[in-house]
Amino acid sequence: MEQTPEKWVATYEAKTPDELAEAYRCWAREYDRDTCEGMGYVGPGVAARLLDRYLDSAEAKILDAGCGTGLVGQAMHHMGYRRIEAMDYCRDMLDVAEEKRVYENVFRADMNRELTISDNAYDATICVGTFTYAHVGPDAFDELVRITRPGGYVCFTVRDGAYQEYGYRKRMLELEASNAFELKEMVDTDYLDKEDVTAKYCIYEVQEA
Repeated sequence: MEQTPEKWVATYEAKTPDELAEAYRCWAREYDRDTCEGMGYVGPGVAARLLDRYLDSAEAKILDAGCGTGLVGQAMHHMGYRRIEAMDYCRDMLDVAEEKRVYENVFRADMNRELTISDNAYDATICVGTFTYAHVGPDAFDELVRITRPGGYVCFTVRDGAYQEYGYRKRMLELEASNAFELKEMVDTDYLDKEDVTAKYCIYEVQEA
């Protein structure tokens, strides 16, 4: 956090989606440098590799939910995936993501609300960095399951600390108990490796309704 304390703290202290979007608007152009170089942000690459182990084909249609500046999309693109779409609440972050030219489509959406996306629209969804303090709540898991086809995968990170405090695990267990999705793997490893911050990396297979 030494590199960007004010910008980083602002994203965790936002009280509304618009405050959060404004915090990221101010950070969008420096985000990649500050997080990857300054804080050792390895989350996108770790999550992308986890999802890649479960997908059968590079033709899979993937949604990068809460894409930020497109770091996950870049990682998936480097692995050969081309059918990737992206959504985020902050237009300025989406603009940076779109400039990377790794997405078929980018669009603005609030993950704390019901998404205007059809059921079973994707073979996989991946969500890195949004299940954390002051960002997206645990009910968003339901929407990621809904828009991912049965037999497809939902891959996401939950930052440690928030995992224990924000009810994420409770909702994950409820969805497991209702056979909405089945846990395939959960890994606890580095997230910001220069800051000694870890996260849970989870991958679930969506079940038949």
